Amino acid sequence: MNVSCDGRRSITLKINGRERSLEVRPNEILLNVLRERFDLMGSKYGCGIGECGACTVLLNGRAVLSCQILAISVAGQEITTIEGISRGTLHPLQEAFIEEGAVQCGFCTPGMIMSAKALLDKNPDPTNEQIKEAIRGNLCRCTGYTNIISAVKSAAIKMIKE
Repeated sequence: MNVSCDGRRSITLKINGRERSLEVRPNEILLNVLRERFDLMGSKYGCGIGECGACTVLLNGRAVLSCQILAISVAGQEITTIEGISRGTLHPLQEAFIEEGAVQCGFCTPGMIMSAKALLDKNPDPTNEQIKEAIRGNLCRCTGYTNIISAVKSAAIKMIKE
């Protein structure tokens, strides 16, 4: 890791399958790097204190709050954002959120989907309780939890059939 005279460090991240090199300040959070440097606006800045889940991304397949992680601390690791889960067509989770009416204002949706994806990647047939546990760190101000849980169940069924 190279350090410049102003404290910036050169790092490499694998974002949505692509290796990206950049210089970051020691206190720069991952969310800001994703949004400001790579124009990946799907992850939202909500509360900034790790309470709402709007900034959820996958770090090496695990759901994490990107507003709470220093970019420098994830050098060399794999990050997947909402933009990276579909390849030409919508991911089954994205389709299910639309079909089940789980998208209301949409602010929480990327974080919810990323938390649900981390769950389904590990557990392809979760119970409602397991879904609730997986998304418990994601707040929906529109209180669409019933439809969100239905969407995750629906996506799980679609993904098992594929």
